[in-house]
Amino acid sequence: MRCTTQLEDRLRRQGFSRIAGVDEAGRGCLFGPVFAAAVVLDPCSPVPGLADSKVLAPGRRLALARLIREQSLAWAVASASSEEIDRLNIREASRLAMRRAVAALRPPCDYLLVDALHIDWPVPQQALVKGDARVAAIAAASILAKTARDALMAELDLRYPGYGLARHKGYGTAEHLEALRRLGPTPLHRRSFSPVLEALQGML
Repeated sequence: MRCTTQLEDRLRRQGFSRIAGVDEAGRGCLFGPVFAAAVVLDPCSPVPGLADSKVLAPGRRLALARLIREQSLAWAVASASSEEIDRLNIREASRLAMRRAVAALRPPCDYLLVDALHIDWPVPQQALVKGDARVAAIAAASILAKTARDALMAELDLRYPGYGLARHKGYGTAEHLEALRRLGPTPLHRRSFSPVLEALQGML
Protein backbone atom coordinates (compact mmCIF):
# COMPACT_ATOMS: atom_id res chain seq x y z
CA MET A 1 0.00 0.00 0.00
CA ARG A 2 1.43 3.38 -1.03
CA CYS A 3 0.71 6.81 0.43
CA THR A 4 -0.68 9.26 -2.11
CA THR A 5 -2.15 12.77 -2.20
CA GLN A 6 -5.12 11.66 -4.33
CA LEU A 7 -7.67 12.25 -1.57
CA GLU A 8 -6.23 15.67 -0.67
CA ASP A 9 -6.17 16.62 -4.38
CA ARG A 10 -9.81 15.64 -4.77
CA LEU A 11 -10.82 17.66 -1.71
CA ARG A 12 -8.93 20.69 -3.02
CA ARG A 13 -10.90 20.45 -6.26
CA GLN A 14 -14.04 20.58 -4.10
CA GLY A 15 -12.90 23.89 -2.62
CA PHE A 16 -11.02 22.94 0.54
CA SER A 17 -7.59 24.56 0.84
CA ARG A 18 -6.13 23.54 4.20
CA ILE A 19 -6.61 19.79 4.57
CA ALA A 20 -5.00 18.42 7.73
CA GLY A 21 -3.90 14.86 8.27
CA VAL A 22 -4.07 13.75 11.91
CA ASP A 23 -2.54 10.72 13.65
CA GLU A 24 -1.33 9.59 17.05
CA ALA A 25 1.68 7.73 18.43
CA GLY A 26 2.09 5.71 21.59
CA ARG A 27 -1.45 4.45 21.99
CA GLY A 28 -0.32 0.93 22.89
CA CYS A 29 2.47 1.93 25.26
CA LEU A 30 2.55 1.25 29.00
CA PHE A 31 4.43 4.45 29.82
CA GLY A 32 4.10 8.16 29.21
CA PRO A 33 1.82 10.38 27.17
CA VAL A 34 0.12 9.64 23.89
CA PHE A 35 1.21 12.08 21.19
CA ALA A 36 -0.68 13.38 18.18
CA ALA A 37 0.20 15.57 15.23
CA ALA A 38 -1.73 17.48 12.60
CA VAL A 39 -0.16 18.42 9.26
CA VAL A 40 -1.36 20.50 6.32
CA LEU A 41 0.88 19.60 3.40
CA ASP A 42 1.76 22.16 0.73
CA PRO A 43 0.72 20.84 -2.70
CA CYS A 44 3.37 23.09 -4.26
CA SER A 45 6.14 21.61 -2.09
CA PRO A 46 5.57 17.85 -1.79
CA VAL A 47 7.55 15.74 0.65
CA PRO A 48 8.84 12.62 -1.16
CA GLY A 49 8.79 9.22 0.50
CA LEU A 50 5.99 9.70 3.02
CA ALA A 51 4.87 6.45 4.62
CA ASP A 52 3.42 5.09 7.84
CA SER A 53 5.99 5.96 10.51
CA LYS A 54 6.00 2.36 11.77
CA VAL A 55 7.59 1.05 8.57
CA LEU A 56 10.34 3.68 8.36
CA ALA A 57 13.85 3.34 9.78
CA PRO A 58 14.52 5.81 12.64
CA GLY A 59 16.98 7.88 10.62
CA ARG A 60 14.57 8.13 7.70
CA ARG A 61 11.76 9.18 10.05
CA LEU A 62 13.91 12.00 11.45
CA ALA A 63 14.88 13.22 7.98
CA LEU A 64 11.25 13.21 6.84
CA ALA A 65 10.13 14.97 10.03
CA ARG A 66 12.53 17.80 9.29
CA LEU A 67 11.21 18.13 5.73
CA ILE A 68 7.61 18.06 6.93
CA ARG A 69 8.25 20.87 9.41
CA GLU A 70 10.09 22.93 6.78
CA GLN A 71 7.73 22.45 3.83
CA SER A 72 4.22 22.13 5.24
CA LEU A 73 1.69 24.93 5.25
CA ALA A 74 1.00 24.19 8.92
CA TRP A 75 1.87 21.56 11.51
CA ALA A 76 1.45 21.01 15.24
CA VAL A 77 2.23 18.34 17.81
CA ALA A 78 0.36 17.81 21.09
CA SER A 79 -0.10 15.14 23.75
CA ALA A 80 -2.31 13.79 26.51
CA SER A 81 -0.64 12.74 29.73
CA SER A 82 -0.56 9.32 31.37
CA GLU A 83 -2.88 10.74 34.05
CA GLU A 84 -5.36 11.79 31.37
CA ILE A 85 -5.09 8.36 29.76
CA ASP A 86 -5.93 6.70 33.10
CA ARG A 87 -8.82 9.08 33.73
CA LEU A 88 -10.39 9.10 30.26
CA ASN A 89 -9.21 5.77 28.70
CA ILE A 90 -6.67 5.56 25.89
CA ARG A 91 -9.14 6.06 23.05
CA GLU A 92 -10.53 9.30 24.46
CA ALA A 93 -7.06 10.51 25.47
CA SER A 94 -5.87 9.90 21.90
CA ARG A 95 -8.79 11.96 20.61
CA LEU A 96 -7.94 14.70 23.11
CA ALA A 97 -4.32 14.82 21.92
CA MET A 98 -5.56 14.99 18.33
CA ARG A 99 -7.91 17.87 19.12
CA ARG A 100 -5.08 19.74 20.82
CA ALA A 101 -2.87 19.31 17.76
CA VAL A 102 -5.61 20.49 15.40
CA ALA A 103 -6.37 23.46 17.65
CA ALA A 104 -2.73 24.54 17.46
CA LEU A 105 -2.60 24.69 13.64
CA ARG A 106 -1.82 28.13 12.28
CA PRO A 107 -3.46 28.85 9.91
CA PRO A 108 -6.39 26.63 10.92
CA CYS A 109 -7.51 23.74 8.75
CA ASP A 110 -10.81 23.52 6.89
CA TYR A 111 -10.94 19.71 6.52
CA LEU A 112 -9.64 16.77 8.57
CA LEU A 113 -8.37 13.36 7.47
CA VAL A 114 -7.94 11.33 10.66
CA ASP A 115 -6.38 7.92 11.12
CA ALA A 116 -9.18 5.58 12.28
CA LEU A 117 -10.97 8.02 14.62
CA HIS A 118 -13.42 10.89 14.46
CA ILE A 119 -12.59 13.87 16.64
CA ASP A 120 -14.78 16.62 18.02
CA TRP A 121 -13.85 19.52 15.76
CA PRO A 122 -16.11 21.88 13.78
CA VAL A 123 -14.93 21.15 10.23
CA PRO A 124 -15.79 18.32 7.82
CA GLN A 125 -13.72 15.18 8.38
CA GLN A 126 -13.15 11.58 7.40
CA ALA A 127 -11.90 8.76 9.62
CA LEU A 128 -9.77 6.42 7.51
CA VAL A 129 -8.73 2.95 8.62
CA LYS A 130 -4.98 2.53 8.02
CA GLY A 131 -4.95 6.12 6.83
CA ASP A 132 -1.29 6.46 7.80
CA ALA A 133 -0.44 3.89 5.14
CA ARG A 134 -2.70 5.41 2.46
CA VAL A 135 -2.92 9.19 2.78
CA ALA A 136 0.14 11.43 2.59
CA ALA A 137 -1.07 14.02 5.11
CA ILE A 138 -1.88 11.35 7.70
CA ALA A 139 1.49 9.67 7.11
CA ALA A 140 3.18 13.03 7.69
CA ALA A 141 1.27 13.42 10.96
CA SER A 142 2.26 9.91 12.04
CA ILE A 143 5.93 10.76 11.45
CA LEU A 144 5.81 13.98 13.48
CA ALA A 145 3.93 12.33 16.34
CA LYS A 146 6.28 9.33 16.43
CA THR A 147 9.53 11.32 16.29
CA ALA A 148 8.33 13.78 18.94
CA ARG A 149 7.31 10.98 21.28
CA ASP A 150 10.54 9.04 20.68
CA ALA A 151 12.57 12.15 21.56
CA LEU A 152 10.68 12.48 24.84
CA MET A 153 11.28 8.81 25.63
CA ALA A 154 15.03 9.35 25.18
CA GLU A 155 14.87 12.25 27.66
CA LEU A 156 12.79 10.30 30.17
CA ASP A 157 15.17 7.35 29.94
CA LEU A 158 17.67 9.56 31.77
CA ARG A 159 15.13 10.44 34.46
CA TYR A 160 13.97 6.85 34.92
CA PRO A 161 17.02 4.62 34.31
CA GLY A 162 16.70 0.87 34.29
CA TYR A 163 13.51 0.57 32.24
CA GLY A 164 15.07 0.78 28.76
CA LEU A 165 12.73 3.54 27.63
CA ALA A 166 15.09 4.83 24.93
CA ARG A 167 15.06 1.38 23.34
CA HIS A 168 11.44 0.22 23.56
CA LYS A 169 9.79 3.69 23.78
CA GLY A 170 7.43 2.53 26.53
CA TYR A 171 5.94 -0.47 24.73
CA GLY A 172 5.37 -3.71 26.61
CA THR A 173 8.50 -5.56 25.56
CA ALA A 174 9.98 -8.39 27.62
CA GLU A 175 12.67 -5.99 28.84
CA HIS A 176 10.08 -3.45 29.94
CA LEU A 177 7.87 -6.01 31.68
CA GLU A 178 10.85 -7.44 33.56
CA ALA A 179 11.86 -3.93 34.69
CA LEU A 180 8.31 -3.26 35.85
CA ARG A 181 8.38 -6.39 38.00
CA ARG A 182 11.82 -5.54 39.37
CA LEU A 183 11.56 -1.78 39.87
CA GLY A 184 7.83 -1.15 39.99
CA PRO A 185 5.98 1.50 38.00
CA THR A 186 7.18 5.10 37.73
CA PRO A 187 4.77 8.03 38.16
CA LEU A 188 4.45 8.14 34.35
CA HIS A 189 3.34 4.53 33.87
CA ARG A 190 -0.28 4.07 32.80
CA ARG A 191 -1.99 2.53 35.78
CA SER A 192 -5.11 1.62 33.81
CA PHE A 193 -3.05 -0.80 31.67
CA SER A 194 -3.07 -4.34 33.05
CA PRO A 195 0.72 -5.03 33.10
CA VAL A 196 1.26 -1.85 35.13
CA LEU A 197 -1.62 -2.68 37.46
CA GLU A 198 -0.22 -6.19 37.94
CA ALA A 199 3.21 -4.75 38.79
CA LEU A 200 1.61 -2.43 41.35
CA GLN A 201 -0.28 -5.30 42.93
CA GLY A 202 2.91 -7.34 43.06
CA MET A 203 4.52 -4.68 45.20
CA LEU A 204 1.79 -4.84 47.89
